[in-house]
Amino acid sequence: MPDVRGWFQTELGYVVLLFLLFVAPRLLQRWRLPTAVTAFGMGAVASLGFHLFGEDPTIHLLALFGIVALFLFAGLEVDVQELRQESKILSQHLALRVLLLVLVTWVVIRTLSLPVRPAALVALALVTPSTGFILDSIGKFGLNKEERFWVKTKAIATELLALAVLFFTLQSASPEQLVLSTAALVGLIMVLPVIFRFFAQRVAPLAPKSEFAFLLMMALLCAYATRQLGVYYLVGAFIVGIAARRFREQLPAMASEQMLHAVEVFASFFVPFYFFSAGAGLERADFTLPALALGVIFFAVMIPVLVGTVALQRRAALGEAFSRSFRVAVPMLPTLVFTLVIADILRSEFDLDPMIFGGLIVYTMLNTVLPGVLLHAPIPEFDSPELPPTEEPGARDVPAEALVVPDPAAGS
Repeated sequence: MPDVRGWFQTELGYVVLLFLLFVAPRLLQRWRLPTAVTAFGMGAVASLGFHLFGEDPTIHLLALFGIVALFLFAGLEVDVQELRQESKILSQHLALRVLLLVLVTWVVIRTLSLPVRPAALVALALVTPSTGFILDSIGKFGLNKEERFWVKTKAIATELLALAVLFFTLQSASPEQLVLSTAALVGLIMVLPVIFRFFAQRVAPLAPKSEFAFLLMMALLCAYATRQLGVYYLVGAFIVGIAARRFREQLPAMASEQMLHAVEVFASFFVPFYFFSAGAGLERADFTLPALALGVIFFAVMIPVLVGTVALQRRAALGEAFSRSFRVAVPMLPTLVFTLVIADILRSEFDLDPMIFGGLIVYTMLNTVLPGVLLHAPIPEFDSPELPPTEEPGARDVPAEALVVPDPAAGS
């Protein structure tokens, strides 16, 4: 076994791992198993079965690139104008999410005997959709333009709320820490436009086609800065994406469709390493029978609640039938990346019980597989690209007058 571990840390070993990560998940897609779940399972098998890659610095570095690129992509997709256009419906949606967070936090405190802060994080892990993962997968569910618009805007709005709650929860250990961390985060947000403007005026004219490298560098630097603040890498990368999107008038290439595609391709290459690394961080104690049972309970309780709240809100606001609301609610169910991140924070910062940690992992694996099953997502061809094309296979043409919202592509 030591020889096997040593061989996998050679150049040839990493090449074999790269091949497995990009081929095996594609083979299993024919059974509607998401590639992210397969990569996560491969990491778990490598670590638990063969004690491989558990503390490998190369895998951790590649995983960092993946999580940063994924949340940078999610930030680039934030269109403030679109959110404002549907502010009334989105406000109702967010109000319901806040009430749901409070209710789930209270239930977690009472049933799992956790303090308020870790209980709030468990609630976030249970109810927050993983926007980057959802946006990367949305083209596979055969949704029409209106449905894609609502899935995208509601997932983004929910993640904005969740990131704010995550920041407040992690920094609320003391008033001094909260004030200092908030000031540092506000300072970071304020200095980003200055840096982008300097790049647009001084650097870009002298270094053509350097926007992509600059954007990734800023995402990595800001991700590291927010990690030092104790709110993980994803917050900084997400903020950079939003800043770049809002800066597109002065530097159109920074948030163009080509840039979005480039970031998405970059993320699609490195994200499997994040899921593999997350799987490799598991321990045998995380998968006891109580942990598996808790994960199934989470799934059985939360899925109807999450689908029901979306359906009821859309029924009240739009008079929409449940069958149509179902097609918006189900693609928002995967919590994969957000749950994995929060579970890692809970384990490292709050010494979370392995039973609860394992329950969260089981829950997110199940809710990530569910949309492809319920929506009968088409099975991708083996050599088809991971990224959704301009017109997704199976998407229905909808007359303009039938849409209740503008074409979301109009502002891009």
